[in-house]
Parts: sequence; structure tokens; C-alpha cells
Amino acid sequence: MAKKEFTYRGKTVAELQRMGMKEFMDLLPSRQRRTLKHGFSDRQKQLIEKVKRGKRTIRTHARDLVVLPQFVGLTLHIYNGKEFVPIMIMPEMIGHYLGEFAHTRKKVAHSAPGVGATRSSAALSVR
Repeated sequence: MAKKEFTYRGKTVAELQRMGMKEFMDLLPSRQRRTLKHGFSDRQKQLIEKVKRGKRTIRTHARDLVVLPQFVGLTLHIYNGKEFVPIMIMPEMIGHYLGEFAHTRKKVAHSAPGVGATRSSAALSVR
């Protein structure tokens, strides 16, 4: 069975990459379309320039940038507030924000209480 080719709103990745920004914006949901309509910030412009220059791995703080078709296949290191998380941009990510893929919070994993943590922890039997 052949793998089905990814399409975004009926367009293949190659077609999306050939499109102009205005045409691509028409395919996006309203929130992303409005974000792009406002224009790019300086940080976002720097990232787009690095992508155009052909760098393979790029570090960025621009979590609020919408994933564009030109980013597909690149590895972006997105800052999560503590470290840069390497994210491989897949076609399915088009139209989402970069920050959605570099989580800023971890799951809380509690362990056993420490010695003297509370009055009740003294009554725990250690086996």
C-alpha cells in the first residue's frame, strides 16, 4: 500500500512552496492569517532570512511564528524558556505556531517525601 501524500487544504507541499504569501494566507485559519497580515517582527525576519540562506539547523526564540511551507525538512531549535529543543519540521506542522512544539512545562513527577518533610512523613514505614 502506497503512503498517501500530505496535502494542506487540497494543496501538496510543493504547491504550497511555490505559492506567494498572499495565496498561502488565504488557506490559513483566521488567527494565523491575522498574525501574518500584521507582518513579521525583527526576530521572525531574521529566522526567515536564515531559512532562505539555506542553513540546516537554526536556533530561534520566535515561538510566535506560523510554520511556513519553506520550513518543511529543516531542524529548528526552538527556545522553551530553559533550553533549545530540536524540532524537525514536518508537513503536518504547516499552519501551526512554532511554540506549540517546544513545550515550556514538564509533567510533575512526585517521589516519596523527604525526611522531616512533614509530621506525617515520620510515621511512614520504610521498606
